[in-house]
Amino acid sequence: MEKETTFIRREIQIEGMSCGHCVKAVRAALAGVPGLRVEDIQVGSATVSYDPAMVGEERIRAAVAAAGYEVAR
Repeated sequence: MEKETTFIRREIQIEGMSCGHCVKAVRAALAGVPGLRVEDIQVGSATVSYDPAMVGEERIRAAVAAAGYEVAR
């Protein structure tokens, strides 16, 4: 019997986003993170679900930073 994966759903505030290009850049960066699902992205925020066994909040912050933005603390 396989263990059922429990995903954590989280809305994160993202600083520095101002347009549709920003949304696309953050979506692409987060989509590349294994174990993370992008549920919704708007200017200034993203809602994601992630498997804590595969990815942590620091990895999410790093992906957002790689796109040129910052997760608000």
